[in-house]
Amino acid sequence: MSAAMLLETDWARDAPRLAAVRRAVFIDEQGVPEHMEWDADDAVSTHWLALVDGEPVGCARLLPDGWIGRMAVLPAWRGRGIGRALLGAALAAARERGHRTVRLSAQRHAAAFYARAGFVVSGDVYEEAGIPHVAMQKTLAAT
Repeated sequence: MSAAMLLETDWARDAPRLAAVRRAVFIDEQGVPEHMEWDADDAVSTHWLALVDGEPVGCARLLPDGWIGRMAVLPAWRGRGIGRALLGAALAAARERGHRTVRLSAQRHAAAFYARAGFVVSGDVYEEAGIPHVAMQKTLAAT
């Protein structure tokens, strides 16, 4: 088994591989309705794929406005640093693009993961797709 490799990509080039991870995690595992998973932001976002032996095991995206989302890691690969690597890649890209603040909508159970990366809660708990979420943000240091 190889270590995970991160690939920066876009929806036009890698939609099938990105969608496979998101379908497995959000739709199949978590029960997110399919119509809520796919949106127009995919086409304008920068995406990352985590690959192990060429197979997709995780993904994330960064919207042009600095919003991070659609972070997912397949269950068998959680707890191995893949999510941290995906988040790090998105944060680095946000910094390079001059964003001073990045935001995300964290599933409540994942809020501690984002807090360890310096995100702070910026709102009350709310429900999205039947899952409790919380808004979080992080101020980026100038480069």
